[in-house]
Amino acid sequence: MSLYNGAGQPFPGSHDHIAPDNNEFVDRRSAATAGQQQAERRQFGSSHSGLSPAGRELAVAIDEYKVEHHRRYLTCDEMLSVMTKLGYKKADA
Repeated sequence: MSLYNGAGQPFPGSHDHIAPDNNEFVDRRSAATAGQQQAERRQFGSSHSGLSPAGRELAVAIDEYKVEHHRRYLTCDEMLSVMTKLGYKKADA
């Protein structure tokens, strides 16, 4: 079934723009070879090279939290939880 708007263009979401002979699925993910572990795909950068040791420790703890809890972003309470587990606490003013 072909769905076109008044201008002769296919509606968004239709597959009329795909060539009819292009029905072969190409898996572009590279499978890990035997004895080789495939790295996890991450949604965020993991370069902590420019950080201080304390900053790097916090960044790694945040990354581990994100992976463990399948989160892309942390709420303020989640960030506070990560920092508390590292031993940070509010100083008395």
